[in-house]
Amino acid sequence: MRIVIIGAGEVGTSLAASLVEDGHDIVVVEQDEEKIARIENELDVMAVLGNGARPQVLEKAGVGRDRIDFLIACTDRDEVNILACWIARRAGVGSVISRARSMEFTDTKAWARDLGIQAMISPERSVARQIEELLSVSSALEAAELAGGRAGIYAFSIADHSSLAGMRLRDLTATHPRMKAMIVYVKRGGEGLIPAGNDRLLAGDICYVVALREQVWQLEELFQLRKSRSLHRVLLAGGGKSGFQVARLLESRGVDVRLIELDGEKCERLSQELERTLVLHGDAADQALLRSEGIDLADGFVATTASDEVNILLAVLAKAMGAKKSVALVRRKTFRSLDRYVSVDAMIDPTEALTSVILRYVRYPGVEGALSLFDKIGAETLEVELAEDSPARGRRVMDLGWEPGTLMALVIRGHDVFVPRGDTVLQGADRVLLFSTPERLRRAVDGLGVH
Repeated sequence: MRIVIIGAGEVGTSLAASLVEDGHDIVVVEQDEEKIARIENELDVMAVLGNGARPQVLEKAGVGRDRIDFLIACTDRDEVNILACWIARRAGVGSVISRARSMEFTDTKAWARDLGIQAMISPERSVARQIEELLSVSSALEAAELAGGRAGIYAFSIADHSSLAGMRLRDLTATHPRMKAMIVYVKRGGEGLIPAGNDRLLAGDICYVVALREQVWQLEELFQLRKSRSLHRVLLAGGGKSGFQVARLLESRGVDVRLIELDGEKCERLSQELERTLVLHGDAADQALLRSEGIDLADGFVATTASDEVNILLAVLAKAMGAKKSVALVRRKTFRSLDRYVSVDAMIDPTEALTSVILRYVRYPGVEGALSLFDKIGAETLEVELAEDSPARGRRVMDLGWEPGTLMALVIRGHDVFVPRGDTVLQGADRVLLFSTPERLRRAVDGLGVH
C-alpha cells in the first residue's frame, strides 16, 4: 500500500519504520528541516518538506494525484491533523486516521464520523489504564489490558524459591487446573522463546503471562511468593494530559492521589477538574515536599512530565526515598533501554500505545479488536472475532495448522473467558486472542478468514 504520514516526530518516525518493514510505500510530510533530513537518512521513505495541512504540500506527497490507501496525521497539533485528513478525504484517499491530543475530540465518535475520519486516536486513556495496572500488580514488570479489561498480559520474574522453578510448562496446568492463564513468552538472559509444553521454567526467567484479571494476584503469589495490597496512596509528578488521566482514573478507584505541578495556572485548572486529587504547586524534585506528602508510604510514584530525562530522574529519586513502585513516562527509545541500569520499576511509552492502535487499522483493516505491541520481545497480541463463515469454525485449535510460535491464548465466548486447549472446538462469533510475531500473526489472521 501507499501510505502518507504527516509528522516526523516520535510517533510518525516509529510508524514509518514499522510500515516500511511491512513492505509499504511510505511518504512522510514534515515542516521541520532537521526532522525530515533525519528520517530521510534513516528510513527508505519519500520525504516531503512542508506543512501537511496545506493542499499544495499534500499534492506533492501524491494526495489527489496518485492512489493513496492511507493518510495518517500524527503531528503534535490537532488542527493540522484534522485539516490534513479532511483535505485527503475530499481528494479521494481511501482511509484517514488522525492523532488527537485534545481529549474532547475522542470523547465521542461523532467528531471523526462527521469529518469523514476513520479514527481519531488519543493514547492518554490507554496509558492511564496501563499505569494503573502496573501499580495495582506491584511485582509486574510490564502489563497491558486485554479483552476489554477482563484479562491482561503481565510480565513476572520467577523468584528463586517459587514452585515454578524447574517445572515443565505442561505441568503448570495439571498443578493449577483452575488457573486460566497461559505463559506465551519467556525471557532468559539475553534470549527469548515462545515456550512449548516440555520446556522447563527456571528461577530468574521473565514470563509474559496472559491471564484473567481476577486471577492476576494468584499468579503474582505463584511467581513472586507475595501479593500486592490494594492501592492507598499514589504521588504523581506532572499535570499534563497523561498526568490528568492517571489522576482521574486513580481517584475514581478511591486512591489517595497527590499531584505535584510546577505551573501555578495549571494547578488551578487541575484542582477544579479533578474531584478528589490533592493538587500541589511545587517542584517534584523537592525532597522536603516529597517527604511531607508521604513518599515513603506511597504505593506508587508516577512521573508524567513532558521531559523523558526529568521523568527518569524523578522516578529514581522517588524509589530511593521509599516509594514501593516507580513509573516513568518515556517517549524516546534510547532512554527506554536504560531500564536495566537505573532503579525505575517501569517505563511506559505513550508512543507505543498510539502506534499500536494505528497499526491495527493498517495491518488488519477487517479486525475490530485491539492490537498490543511488545517491542522488547518483538511480539504482538491481537483480538479477533471469528465470522460465521470463518474456516476455523467447528475446528479444533490443534487442527488449525499454525506454524510454531503462534498461540491462541484466550477464547471469549459470550460471558465466558477461558484458555483453550488443543481439543477446544471453535465456534462462530468466538473472540480469540492471538500471540505471535507480526509476520506469523498476519498469516494466522488470514487463516481465520478475517479480511
